[in-house]
Amino acid sequence: MPFPDLATLASEKFCYLTTIGRVTGRRHTIEIWFLVHDDEVWMLNGSGARSDTVRNLQAHPEVRLRIGSATTVAVARVVDGLPPDAPVREAIAAKYRTDGDDLVSWSQTALPVALRILF
Repeated sequence: MPFPDLATLASEKFCYLTTIGRVTGRRHTIEIWFLVHDDEVWMLNGSGARSDTVRNLQAHPEVRLRIGSATTVAVARVVDGLPPDAPVREAIAAKYRTDGDDLVSWSQTALPVALRILF
């Protein structure tokens, strides 16, 4: 079954990203906030380049992505040099903003990762 159009999945609250461990070779899955932007899936990693997830996807960029009940394979990349005021950063913060936390600092400093769907 083909992966649905990303626009139909954009309102889901979370996605599940599965990377391959750079040391163990085992699969690691995390639940993470996401945004559909320019035909890609974007996420911000608050732990930055030191996070295991980021280090794993840099070693093995082909990842598994699940949004809702749809699962596919994607290629992940760290988006270096994305300015703190980039529209995609603000859009992710806006999607998850609550009354108690506007997420501005997090969205401006977290490490951006973009996924391109393969199938």
